[in-house]
Amino acid sequence: MQWLVVAFGGALGAMGRFAVNAALVPVFGSKFPMGTLAVNVVGSTLIGLCYVLIIERGVLPAEFRNLLMIGFLGAFTTFSAFSLDTLALWQNGQPILAVAYVILSVVLCLMGTLGAIFLTRLF
Repeated sequence: MQWLVVAFGGALGAMGRFAVNAALVPVFGSKFPMGTLAVNVVGSTLIGLCYVLIIERGVLPAEFRNLLMIGFLGAFTTFSAFSLDTLALWQNGQPILAVAYVILSVVLCLMGTLGAIFLTRLF
């Protein structure tokens, strides 16, 4: 049953990632991977929230860890896409954008996770 829960969460996460990318490419274009950055920042923030609610406080049942943290967020966030997007920027002669993307991704995702943990612990 745990496998099915993870698979279901993963399917929802993958569809969520696809939806975010589909919504952001028309707005921001394809020169900067805003969709990948957005899902990674949002996913990092949500995993901080889930960590406190599921692991630390037990507000949500432990079974939600498999659905949300492993399945949904595992498929929603996209480190492999991040890596490919970074290399594509670099290989397309945009090293400054590539470096900015790496820095923004790491800093914003860590801030999202830390901020969510901090704020969730307050409530």
